[in-house]
Amino acid sequence: MQHFDFIIAGAGIVGLTTAYEIVHRAPSARVAVVEKEDAPGRHASGRNSGVLHCGLYYGSDTLKAQVCAVGGRAMKDFADAHGIPWRNTGKVLVATEPDQLPAVERLMQNAADNAIRAERIDNKTLLALEPAAPPHAVAAIHCPDTSVIDAKAVLETLRRLLAEGGVRFYFQRRVLGPAADGSLQTTSGPIRGGFLFNCCGAYADVLAKACNFARQYVLVPFKGIYWKLSPQKNHLVRGNIYPVPDPAMPFLGVHFTRGISGEVYVGPTAIPALGRENYGLVSGAKWGEAATILGRLARLYLADRSNFRLLAHTEIRKYSKRFFHQCARRLFPGLEMDDLVPTTKAGIRPQLVSVAAKRLEMDYILEGDGNSLHVLNAISPAFTGSFAFARMIVDRSGAL
Repeated sequence: MQHFDFIIAGAGIVGLTTAYEIVHRAPSARVAVVEKEDAPGRHASGRNSGVLHCGLYYGSDTLKAQVCAVGGRAMKDFADAHGIPWRNTGKVLVATEPDQLPAVERLMQNAADNAIRAERIDNKTLLALEPAAPPHAVAAIHCPDTSVIDAKAVLETLRRLLAEGGVRFYFQRRVLGPAADGSLQTTSGPIRGGFLFNCCGAYADVLAKACNFARQYVLVPFKGIYWKLSPQKNHLVRGNIYPVPDPAMPFLGVHFTRGISGEVYVGPTAIPALGRENYGLVSGAKWGEAATILGRLARLYLADRSNFRLLAHTEIRKYSKRFFHQCARRLFPGLEMDDLVPTTKAGIRPQLVSVAAKRLEMDYILEGDGNSLHVLNAISPAFTGSFAFARMIVDRSGAL
């Protein structure tokens, strides 16, 4: 039977950086990465926008704040060391309604608390930075340190470096849970390891429950779909145009991002999905899984914590191009319907839900013991903060 010191379930960005951190600390350790797909990052990590966030959204008491800015700098250092393309684009956050002003103040307080560079700017400066932005914005913030990176190149480089460092990869194989003899059962037979890191993303709760963790949590998927700016309007967005987050809603809302390729994507939505891999309208949905998810969504809808009903109603309407266009025009008033070009880009945000509280959990949550550690809510900005997050994960495990 194969035996390793550490087994990492999941080869997304969190799994790969966790392996990278282990090898950095213990170069002689025997490490295996087990991934159900045929290559790393087939889901959330490989479909990532590539935005490296500055950390403005997160209160200083959150795990996200502790790893976002530090991790973003570490990601850029990694990219520089290995020739991975990235570009400092900056980001503007735009308030279009007076009732958003308290949120602007909270963001500026987060910046002060977390030592993040952010500046309130007037409309003249806003339009100089982003000509497409609303000319009569109520308020705006400029974050100069927001960047974009080639996310797939990061994943490919990590895989190569880890393989060169002796890490074994097992693709098209899934960790099912512990066996009676102390080994781990997988879809291709048992594997034995000293410590398990569960970095399974959208399936983290499934493996955690098999290990007797995550008893009060389940993951519910939300679908992010995008449009792309037409070539005629593409040049008008220079970096990133984001809304000021609505404190009554758990997600950011539609925004504009110029990726490393130069294309400008508009989105994403946060539509309740029918499956953990339901990227199309119904494609990727498994009907047994869909029934379970619909039941969870129904309970969230009835409880209506964090304005879940309003979220569901609003997001489902974004399947309509006309409504999506209305949302996007708040940040880009000159946007016409024909300026939105279809794209196949889509992603799934696996959002952790507290069963008892019937609410979405918005911070990272880790559970574990002396045998395993489970990353239950690896949501944005997990890519940005991944190198720092991996250090936190390995520290919390106590395994090194």
